Amino acid sequence: MPSTSPASSHPQALSAAGSANKTRFWPEGWWKLMEYRIGIIPLPIYFVLLALIATFAIKGKVPGEISMAIAVLAFCGFTCAEIGKRLPVLRNIGAAAICATFVPSALNYYHLLPKPVLGLTVEFTKSTNFLYLFIASIIVGSILSMDRRVLIRGFLKIFVPLAAGSIAAAGVGTAVGAMLGLGVRHTLLFIVVPIMAGGVGEGAIPLSVGYSEILHLPQGQLFAQVLPPVMLGSLTAIILAGALDMLGKRFPHLTGQGRLQVGESDEMDPVEQEIRGHVDVTHIAAAGITAITLYLVGLMCRDLFGLPAPVAMLFLAVLVKLARAVSPPLQEGAFVVYKFFSTAVTYPLLFAIGVAMTPWDKLTAAFTLANTVTIVATVTTLMGTGFVAGRLLKMYPIDTAIVNACHSGQGGTGDVAILTAANRMQLMPFAQIATRIGGAIVVTLTLILLAHFG
Repeated sequence: MPSTSPASSHPQALSAAGSANKTRFWPEGWWKLMEYRIGIIPLPIYFVLLALIATFAIKGKVPGEISMAIAVLAFCGFTCAEIGKRLPVLRNIGAAAICATFVPSALNYYHLLPKPVLGLTVEFTKSTNFLYLFIASIIVGSILSMDRRVLIRGFLKIFVPLAAGSIAAAGVGTAVGAMLGLGVRHTLLFIVVPIMAGGVGEGAIPLSVGYSEILHLPQGQLFAQVLPPVMLGSLTAIILAGALDMLGKRFPHLTGQGRLQVGESDEMDPVEQEIRGHVDVTHIAAAGITAITLYLVGLMCRDLFGLPAPVAMLFLAVLVKLARAVSPPLQEGAFVVYKFFSTAVTYPLLFAIGVAMTPWDKLTAAFTLANTVTIVATVTTLMGTGFVAGRLLKMYPIDTAIVNACHSGQGGTGDVAILTAANRMQLMPFAQIATRIGGAIVVTLTLILLAHFG
């Protein structure tokens, strides 16, 4: 009698065994679970972090080391963003960025955050100032990965919709405020101009100092008046940027998905094969230290010439790109650095900003009907004019309008939130022009005119 092997005798049993092996929990099922993520955090790791943070908070002693800070910011930031991504309708207009920024601010104000977590977040955010590490990495990475042929044209062109939008927004915003009984002078000086002043540190503070010297009023009192429009203007820009992203998905021909001009590429010149797909880790590290070095040179320019460090760094990065001062492999590394920060750091940063730098009471103070309508009219006009001007200049109108939105943002923090809501972080270099240079021009011209005609 011929012998038969188990494989030939029991094909159905083997098939069932193979199916069972494919669906067993360990390790295949566990691997699938590890691939389900909250933001970038694998689900099992997420619950481990939850248990660890809760235990440390209950004990009242959260370690102050950087590893703990990273864990807290990542856990809280991606949790808030995940909530925003699951909100019906609102998730399509930037709810993730809004939740990651303003929910932590409210939790802080109403004392709902555990004190050890609050203390760690505030201390880490203010002592490290890692907002500028983020901006440096985003700017350098995005500039070095731009199409060189259209880079300089984009930087020159963006000033046209920015200037047109600023003028139109000033006129419309002031007119709306005056019609609502706020008065022309009050509306212009304390609502419209603060919105476009460039944020808090570079906008509201110097503006209030200038007002104090010219109007002979306490600076603190004036700062309290100009800060709420900055906050609510930034929130309005975040929501509208998210709406523009949704519009771009419905009408793809209106957007370059982060590119300003037709024909512009996300990557470097393909003819020169500057992006080849594989990047050595040493080039990524080298690109990171290059970005930091350019930012430090920007700090030196600030001390020597008074130029804001991010602006100086921005122009240095453009010069480096145009002069071909870094090798193609290093440019590839810079692109990876940009992708890493935009993917892994954005929401933790927004959480830190919300807790440490966004006063909830100042934001809610702006929610009177007249103020809200005036602020929304100002920001909408600024972005709408950018949309129209961009189309006339043969630029992508949605992306141009989003850059204009950053002119009404809360400085660098607003740029991050607005571009996150719009899913266009690669516009950061142009956003910095709108925020820093545009804001500086608005503040300077306002104070000059007020001193002479006020």
